[in-house]
Order: sequence, then structure tokens, then C-alpha cells
Amino acid sequence: MSFTLIGKHEKDSRANRDGYVSAMLELMEKDPTVVHVDCDLENCINTGKLAKAYPDRTINAGIAEANAMGVSAGLTATGKKVFMHSFGCFASRRAFDQAFMSAAYAALPVHVVGSDPGVCAAYNGGTHMPFEDCALYLSIPDAVVIDPVDYAQINCLTKKLADSGKFSYMRMIRKGVTTVYADGSDFEIGKGVTLTEGKDVAIIASGIMVDEALKAAEALAAEGVAAKVIDMFTWKPLDEELVIASAKECGCVVTAENHQVGCGLGSVVANCLAKNQPVPMEMVGIQERFGQVGAEDFLRKEYNVTADDIAQAVKKAVSRK
Repeated sequence: MSFTLIGKHEKDSRANRDGYVSAMLELMEKDPTVVHVDCDLENCINTGKLAKAYPDRTINAGIAEANAMGVSAGLTATGKKVFMHSFGCFASRRAFDQAFMSAAYAALPVHVVGSDPGVCAAYNGGTHMPFEDCALYLSIPDAVVIDPVDYAQINCLTKKLADSGKFSYMRMIRKGVTTVYADGSDFEIGKGVTLTEGKDVAIIASGIMVDEALKAAEALAAEGVAAKVIDMFTWKPLDEELVIASAKECGCVVTAENHQVGCGLGSVVANCLAKNQPVPMEMVGIQERFGQVGAEDFLRKEYNVTADDIAQAVKKAVSRK
């Protein structure tokens, strides 16, 4: 695992979805067993490129997510490596029974991709705004659940999932994402990465909250608070060794996620610490709320998932040490 941190808080001119599509094109060229199943969202995720290059291995199952999951499980049973995509709300809530029974329970490693998680659903509104998608998949025994941050990370992890042999769920922001890592950065599923060192607090973040955590750490440094920032892109299996070591070193922890804190990254970190290294802990994320329509910048402030919210949580956690 090796990565190059950019961390300049600049938007990528490319879309995250293209990091996925680029990885899939590479996988499909090398491995004739790789298949993509979509739910009539090819234009949204640019998988029309896959259909053009590999029409026999790119399937549009239509607006029928439960059926798409069943198709994906069936194809996997025949030896295919299947990635199935829909918006995060549909890839989780609507198709979960089929994901659980037809795929995971049958030990079939389907790779589910849910796009536009949490506040990133923006103008699609509350019905399309999954704050609980990962919670469902965290409940599946031995599943992999990941929340990547940018083009480089999703490109790498898509390839790693193809050879993982594990049922998985990856949530993915489609576009408009801040670059954190340089292209070619390499990551290992189940291993978090430390982006900045600090001994006063460990900020454990994923997805869109990684850049917010970096911004918070910069602001805190100006006030004399040294924050360790960790990108915990894998929620399951959690890198417990890194979580425990960071808690021991820093004495308090703050988690940051674009998801309900009571059933997401905050909860899995809290579970780990409660059993191994209890320390003061604060959770930044969605607090028992449904989604709503709005611009993403408005929603980030409305749901308290900004760098300032992280900084305030850090001050509270540090005061409790």
C-alpha cells in the first residue's frame, strides 16, 4: 500500500464515476469474467462506455433493482465477477433482501455499488438520500463495506474488489469531488491510512469527510491542537489495530461520516473502542434525521458535516480527556 496525499482542497475536473468506469474498462479487458449490471442509470454513471466496449458483458436490468440483484447473483454463480450499480438508496433499501439471500447468504461475491450517498444526493431529495445504506450492508456477515473519497481511491478499490472473493458494498459519489490522492495511489481493503500525525486527537473519517477532516486539522493546528487524520475508507472489516493504537496515542477520538452515526463508521469505531481502548469520543455525521432537497453545500451545513463541525467536536473530545 502506497499513496501520495495531495490535500489542496481542490475539485477534481474528473468525476468519481469515471474512476470506476476506467477501472472497469481495465478489468473487462484483462478478465473476460468481469460483468457490469446497471439499473437504467448508464447516463448517470457513464457506464455507456462499458456497453459500447463490451456489450455482451454490460447488462441493463432496467428500473428493477431487486431483479438486478438476483441477476447479479445468478451470473456470479456461473463464475462471473459481477458489479451491480444503482443509486445508493435503491442499491440498499430496495434490493437488500435479494442482496442478503440471493448473494451473500449463498456465498456469492457480488460487488454492489451505490452512488450519490448521503447529502451528495442533493436535489434528488430525501427519498434518494441514503444515510443508512452502509448500515444495512454492515449487518451482513463477512461482507466488505467501503466509502472511498476520490477518483484515485475508487479506481484502485474497484480493482481490488474484483479479486477479493468477498460480497461487498461500495458507496460512490458520482461527481464534484475534492481530490485527496494522486493517481496511482494504492490502498488495501481493511487498512486505514494515516494522512497527518498528531497526538491530541485522532480524527477518523471517510468519503467526503476526509477533506473536511484535513481542513479541520489545519484550523486546529493554528489553535495549537495537533490532530491525527485517518482515512478509514473500509468500514468493514475495520482496521481495529489502527483505531486502537490511535486511541492509545491520542487519548480521544472523533469520527466523521456522511451517514447516520448510530449505525455507521462512528458506531463500528465505538464498538471497537468500547471493547479494547475506551476513550472520550465524539461523532460527526447525520444525527437521527431524514434527507431533504437542497444544494450539497446547504445540506452539509444543515446536517452538520463540515470542517467546522469536526473542529468543534474535537474541542469537546479533547476537553473530556
